[in-house]
Amino acid sequence: MSHGTPSLLDRLSLNQETVRQWSLPQLADGCARAGVRGVGLWRAPVQQYGVAAAARLIRDAGLRVSSLCRGGFFTALDPGERAAALDDNRAALDEAAALGTDALVLVSGGLPPGSRDLAGARERIADALGELAPYAAERGVRLALEPLHPMYAADRCVVSTLAQALDLAERFPADRVGVVVDTYHLWWDDTVGTQIGRAGGTGGAAGSRIAAFQLADWVTPLPEGVLLGRGQLGDGSVDLRWFRERVETAGYRGPVEVEIFNPALWARDGAEVLAEVVRRFRTHVG
Repeated sequence: MSHGTPSLLDRLSLNQETVRQWSLPQLADGCARAGVRGVGLWRAPVQQYGVAAAARLIRDAGLRVSSLCRGGFFTALDPGERAAALDDNRAALDEAAALGTDALVLVSGGLPPGSRDLAGARERIADALGELAPYAAERGVRLALEPLHPMYAADRCVVSTLAQALDLAERFPADRVGVVVDTYHLWWDDTVGTQIGRAGGTGGAAGSRIAAFQLADWVTPLPEGVLLGRGQLGDGSVDLRWFRERVETAGYRGPVEVEIFNPALWARDGAEVLAEVVRRFRTHVG
């Protein structure tokens, strides 16, 4: 595929955290003006604006919602905390359905305080997926399990590789539980190409586990706290085009969502950041 072909650019989606400085109306207007047809949304700003109002705003701008982030946090040992997490995920699924997206991104949760039992924590994720999958199917939304870089395993996500995510997802029908391929989290893993092929399945689009595809670059040094150190496309170590080619070979033709948490981008003019994202997307992804 040549650089910047319309078919690929039409799939570009801007995650709102990339331009956190924009309000939801600014996001919708800015993307529409730039010809970017998709947006990835986060629950807190959507709730603040109003879910029904947000859905109407995005629809009226001619945009689609590529994903909603986030559900998850399934690893608590306390029964009350677990029940609250399941209730919150049901609410998230309702919100995703109202927004018209078919992917609820799940950040699974880290180890409970004082625990070192990674296997037990992962099994609790499977239990939660089993409880939520029928509810998700009724709403036409897929649970999208996202593996995060191992540096987040202790406090945020005990699912660190695409293989681990697939081991969990494959216990359930592909149209109910899928996985997220995020370049920032997976670029270091020398098995990721094989696992992307595995995620593609053998039954065409209907059998694919790839529910979302997200882009950010890996730059060093990492900031203190590590959450806000994602790099603009092309600024770091990730072969972004390689990932795009692999997910396409695996049958994925859905949105390509740019999700970058970076205070330096948030300090700039949002339209300038989005224009830069589009340029970098053409150069490094297309």
